[in-house]
Amino acid sequence: MKPDPNAVDGTYFIRSLYFDTPTDTALREKLDGVNRREKFRIRYYNHDTAVIHLEKKSKLSGLGNKQSAPLTARQAQQIVDGDLEWMLSSPHGLIRELYAKMQTRQLKPKTIVDYTREPFVYGPGNVRVTIDYDIRTGLGCTDFLDPNCPTIPAGDAPIILEVKWDGFLPDIIRDAVQLEGRRVSAFSKYAQCRIYG
Repeated sequence: MKPDPNAVDGTYFIRSLYFDTPTDTALREKLDGVNRREKFRIRYYNHDTAVIHLEKKSKLSGLGNKQSAPLTARQAQQIVDGDLEWMLSSPHGLIRELYAKMQTRQLKPKTIVDYTREPFVYGPGNVRVTIDYDIRTGLGCTDFLDPNCPTIPAGDAPIILEVKWDGFLPDIIRDAVQLEGRRVSAFSKYAQCRIYG
């Protein structure tokens, strides 16, 4: 495998802002293993707020899907501040969908999730192997564009080795990630970052 060309010195920093309902629907569905679920987040990389994306991750029967739409830093801040009417006229369906769910399901920014990622890529199968560590939570802070927003370690968060692929997983990669004494399991950084509330 080769390091992801988007990494800087082999890693990049990820900051996400996750949304949830007042009754923590996304968190509960993840913890309860609900078969069909979704969650929304806003994300940027390497402290660069010039490129921000709204993302919706969906799961159905263990298969994942991710949709994305671009946001400006101003638009991201407007969402955090609850200034939402502009979303109705967005050309991006995902932004309009978030608006609808913020109105009907009362989705709101819930917590910041920060971590460092070491990514690797492998052409056949479009494989990405990532090692995520130093997972930190913003607790109740949702002003994710503020570089001074305090974060703390998210409990005893493990180091996460994740393997993603499109058409197939080559045997050479499958064999390489079989680590002795380790098992495959589900892990949610969002759920881990809600450990304190």
